[in-house]
Amino acid sequence: MLATLVIGLREGLEASLIVGIIAAFLHRSGKSLTAMWLGVALAVILSIAVGVGLKLVEEALPQAGQEGMESVIGAIAIVFVTGMIAWMNAHARDMKRQLEAEAAAALSQASVYALASMAFLAVLREGFETSVFLLATFSAAQSALLAATGAAIGLAMAVGLGWGIYVGGVKINLSRFFRFTGAFLILVAAGLVITSLRSVHEAGWLNAGQQSTVNLSWLVAPGTIRSALITGVLGIPADPRLIEAIGWLAYLIPVALFIYWPSSRRPRPRTAARLQVTIAGALAALALGMAIFYPTPHLQLPAQATIVAAAGSSSQPVGTARLSATRDSSPLVLKVSLRGAEQTALPLPESGRRREQHDGVEASAWVLTGTTTPANAASTLTLNQVIALSGGRTPIGLNFRQHPGPFTADWSIDRSTSVWTADGELLDAVERSVTIVTLSGSGLQTPRTLTVDDAGSDAPASGWQVSAAYRDDVVTELNAIAAARTERLLWAVQLPIALVIIALLLGASACRTFMRLRGVTGVVNPIPRTGRRAEDTARKGAIHAAL
Repeated sequence: MLATLVIGLREGLEASLIVGIIAAFLHRSGKSLTAMWLGVALAVILSIAVGVGLKLVEEALPQAGQEGMESVIGAIAIVFVTGMIAWMNAHARDMKRQLEAEAAAALSQASVYALASMAFLAVLREGFETSVFLLATFSAAQSALLAATGAAIGLAMAVGLGWGIYVGGVKINLSRFFRFTGAFLILVAAGLVITSLRSVHEAGWLNAGQQSTVNLSWLVAPGTIRSALITGVLGIPADPRLIEAIGWLAYLIPVALFIYWPSSRRPRPRTAARLQVTIAGALAALALGMAIFYPTPHLQLPAQATIVAAAGSSSQPVGTARLSATRDSSPLVLKVSLRGAEQTALPLPESGRRREQHDGVEASAWVLTGTTTPANAASTLTLNQVIALSGGRTPIGLNFRQHPGPFTADWSIDRSTSVWTADGELLDAVERSVTIVTLSGSGLQTPRTLTVDDAGSDAPASGWQVSAAYRDDVVTELNAIAAARTERLLWAVQLPIALVIIALLLGASACRTFMRLRGVTGVVNPIPRTGRRAEDTARKGAIHAAL
């Protein structure tokens, strides 16, 4: 409530002063005030429409969109209030005289409509700034009702002070008023920096720099007066994050020094330009150091994955799998080594690659199918062997009297292997296999097919899969490396770029100052003449001095 009251009072007073001075000029000149009041009313309506429109657009967006829009509105509000504070701090002392001069010029050059337009534009500007700033403050306030009440009280006080100044019953030191309220609004704007950065994070735009810094729950306990002042007014939460604390300090310190550094101690233009160059060099060096020395995260995973049987609950290892690449790095190859079997190489062609979520990770996936013949499989089977392969039951279609055996056996294994990789590392792999034996001979009119559980080797007949422990380790490491890369993007790329841009702006400002000073120096201190003409000029000057 206090923050919105000060905003309404400060912005409303500026608009009231402008309207009051224009009204005074029109009244002294015997002109009608109707056009001016129409312009003021239209500006107020448009300002309210801007605020209501922004709020309706925000409410129509999804949650993430609302957070993003709140962060954008907060950033605009910070720019507005900072510019307003800086301008008023520089012009508050002479604002009344300047406005009177502008009003006199407008009235002498045109008509009453010029002053009405001046009032309309002034109120519209202040109203638009107030709408955006109040909307951003409402989003950060603990109670929207109290915030709205504070804004209404502030605007009413501004109108009352403006009327009192107009009729001459109220005298106020505008320079001191705007200076003190400016200090408060700088703290409010710094709180908006924290609020905007948190909204940016909740919108999913900024996921780095979210480390906890200090725990202020003891200071801003919910429901207390301290919480209402510190969190509700100044926007400081109980758990400020690292990026929020940096943003708060990065705004508060430079802006406060720029606005409130004593005029008597401000450096001269040349010294200020040199200071800008020094600061620009320090920022550029800091950006370079952050970009070079910030560590680059690397995956640290086992060289190979442990394989367990796909069937049953046993977690005993039956082999290993590892991902490798050919000489030209394409395609990837999954090399599977099963106990009691030769190593198998499964190429992963780019043409068969697809993207999907697996275990919560964005992964590349392949499905490979094929048919093979089991090693050391018997070419003939007795009836007892066939019954054993069928789980102790006589297969349907066989009669031990009509088909006593032996049978000719034709073996095949149908395999389906699913492979998932992420960040060039093996994430998961599962193979499902079915062993089929086709029987013929021994009186069989047509071949009979059986699905069996044992392929005649030590390898798992029904397939294999990467162990759950390996998958969990990979998912944990991938999530950690993704977070580390997000952090590096902020601290080693984005912030250095921002620092370089600031350094370039400071350097450009310093260069402009040096060029202006050089031009002034060239006029005040012209290059002395040399030679005979200089001697003649000096001699003439001496004669005139003697006369």
